[in-house]
Amino acid sequence: MDKRIYWVAMNLVRGIGAVRFRTLVEHFGDPETAWKATPEALYATGLPAQIVDELLKVRTSVSLDAVWEQIEKDDITLLTWEDEAYPRRLKQIDNHPPVLYMRGSILPADDWAVAVVGTRRLSSYGQQVAEDVGAFLARNGVTVVSGLAAGIDSIAHKAALDAGGRTIAVLGNGVDRIYPPENRKLAAEIMERGAVIADYAPGTPPDRNNFPPRNRIISGLSLAVVVVEAGKRSGALITANFAADQGREVFAVPGSVYRPGSVGTNRLIQKGAHPLLAPEDLLDALNLSMVTEQQTARTVLPANATEAAIFGQLSQDPLHVDTIGLQTNLPIEKVSATLALMELKGMVRRVGGMQYVAVREAQAAYLVDVPDEERKK
Repeated sequence: MDKRIYWVAMNLVRGIGAVRFRTLVEHFGDPETAWKATPEALYATGLPAQIVDELLKVRTSVSLDAVWEQIEKDDITLLTWEDEAYPRRLKQIDNHPPVLYMRGSILPADDWAVAVVGTRRLSSYGQQVAEDVGAFLARNGVTVVSGLAAGIDSIAHKAALDAGGRTIAVLGNGVDRIYPPENRKLAAEIMERGAVIADYAPGTPPDRNNFPPRNRIISGLSLAVVVVEAGKRSGALITANFAADQGREVFAVPGSVYRPGSVGTNRLIQKGAHPLLAPEDLLDALNLSMVTEQQTARTVLPANATEAAIFGQLSQDPLHVDTIGLQTNLPIEKVSATLALMELKGMVRRVGGMQYVAVREAQAAYLVDVPDEERKK
């Protein structure tokens, strides 16, 4: 049996999230050893007794062979922290899920993704904006991420598909249980040109307590979050808060001060979110105007020691090419040529006068790929 079944096993235990999962793995070395540990050894980890009791209960009541058989039957793909295919943008956030369940596929191109979320009680105005934003992003090679909920989420997914693009739906239940049921056809279409994913084990039913935590995955997969319409207590505002905490950009669509569905978005703008006046604002603010070229450049021009040295000098404060050359001890011609390639890859942005800044989202994403020995050269 595949060793990843022990990641699933831990995921079946209520109360073991990313933090406690990491604690167990660090203590025992791997999920399998933790799963098979004696009660005494488990209690010695310092986990709350009720969590250990729950693990022991699940261990005696669940057939892992049956669980794995069902995963294979439902054609569910598992992605763990250790898998190369695990979305690297998501891996950058705090407490990213130890294991993801997926039906469909996530591609390297999905690194260029924007979340489009909002209320279930949408207006005709919200519907039009969600359609326009979803279709615009898809036509420009940007993957649309949302939560498959009725309302704005569903409209955004459909718009991306209708425009020939890719989209990812993040569920608050097992990927073998599509919710709401009326979106089963939409979910099937998403699996063909994107993915339906969750960090809840197969068989997990929809539960109102599951949806707020899953919103961190929606924002974690994305460069930015667009809130189209949201009431005062909309779940979309939770996604926006996660995005802000994760260092993602937040955009909100302004609306009438008399419309309940615009209370949340207007307040987001009041607190500092970017007002989205047109879909093009996303391409400008996120340097997405050359997505296709960036995707190609990432494929054929991987990060190297020169890029790492240059990128290490950059921040959100503009730095002149000459200064970069002095700080890296590299010839100006090489610095200029490398910066041109890095701009194509979406790592840096030129801000005029031969000055450059780092693209915030690129920092961890690219440097993590450069081998230590390369960085030391």
